[in-house]
Amino acid sequence: IERHRAEDRIRSLAFYDTLTHLPNRRMLEDRMNLAMASSKRSGRHGAVMFLDLDNFKPLNDRYGHALGDLLLVEAARRLTDCVRETDTVARFGGDEFVVMLAELDIDRGLSVGQAAQVAEKIRAALAEPYHLALRQEGAPDLQVEHCCTASIGIALFVSHEFSHDDLLKWADAAMYRAKDEGRNLACFHTEVTATAA
Repeated sequence: IERHRAEDRIRSLAFYDTLTHLPNRRMLEDRMNLAMASSKRSGRHGAVMFLDLDNFKPLNDRYGHALGDLLLVEAARRLTDCVRETDTVARFGGDEFVVMLAELDIDRGLSVGQAAQVAEKIRAALAEPYHLALRQEGAPDLQVEHCCTASIGIALFVSHEFSHDDLLKWADAAMYRAKDEGRNLACFHTEVTATAA
């Protein structure tokens, strides 16, 4: 029993983020490969979303990492609530997350619409105020309400036409465009479509 527990712990450390318990980069890469193989068989599109929290650093700077960690855990929960069980939400690092939508439509235009709909759901969920409570030994509990929106970049894929590194790079670039255009937005990679959600 102890050996099985130790193996489970090692596997968890290898594939999951220790703070949010979301898949980490390594697990995300595996799931992207599976989604691309499935897309090749079905002809259905998938989408990769790169998210960065817009107003996270001021919270960390003012109250410290412990409160920042509480916000990241809550953001992870909200993200997971916005997608299907067949999709993947991963923590990429810091305040960056990646959402992979699998098995969208065969039609590219309809897939863009589906991805935009999910991105809007995510954007709205993450923009809701965060009510954070931190227990402090020898001091009153710290209660903070913080608003933190997200900038989202989206890249569509079908089959193995692009590598997962390219998809992440393009979704990341689209996310920076969303930041440049005012934050709290979702933008698609321009080679996929020029439409901003």
